[in-house]
Amino acid sequence: MIRIWGRPTSGCTQRSLWCLEEAGLSYELTLASAIMGPNGHISKGSEPFGIVDTPQYRAMNPNGKLPTIDDEGFILWESNAILAYIALTYAPELYSGDKQVLARAIAWGSWSNEHLDPPITSLVLHVTRLASHLRDPAAVARGLKDMARELPVVDAQLARQPYLAGEDFTIADISVAPAIHRWMLFAPDRPRLPHIDAWHERLAGRSAFQKHIAPLEFHFDPEG
Repeated sequence: MIRIWGRPTSGCTQRSLWCLEEAGLSYELTLASAIMGPNGHISKGSEPFGIVDTPQYRAMNPNGKLPTIDDEGFILWESNAILAYIALTYAPELYSGDKQVLARAIAWGSWSNEHLDPPITSLVLHVTRLASHLRDPAAVARGLKDMARELPVVDAQLARQPYLAGEDFTIADISVAPAIHRWMLFAPDRPRLPHIDAWHERLAGRSAFQKHIAPLEFHFDPEG
């Protein structure tokens, strides 16, 4: 049984949960967050799930961030490292059993962390998570613009092959898809990118995607 600390509304936690599900592993989720609770963001008066600032959690993850896993005493944090560990240890099909595919998958995860996570995080905060008086329309506009600028890179890759790291579904797709799914939800008038749309449709048919990525309550704050 793998223990994981995180929250289902966190993109990084979603990646890890999706990967655990794809690998067919048993896991136990402990809710944790410094900024979110059952009733939404702390700016709306919600109490956070907490835990991340405790000495016990900081001993596992000195950054106090999400997610963290404990696999029978092996502690690991950072979602892309967690994906690589799960694939290497339990599910070689998630990197096609090929170290070069694994390297490409890790590259896409690193790229997504740098190019997609910052704008999509800002977009979600200023559309739904922050209290209304803290939301900045300019931040929303920047997030939409930055995502639209970056995603042709993904579309061009998917024009050459059905999945990001090659012919098969891998942790590369798990790394990148949550941010793109959110962009689709928050930007209904987005520029159409046909290869991303087809890829997203393939991913949306996976049961682990439906469980950990698709539910709207994982993306929109309960108080709007």
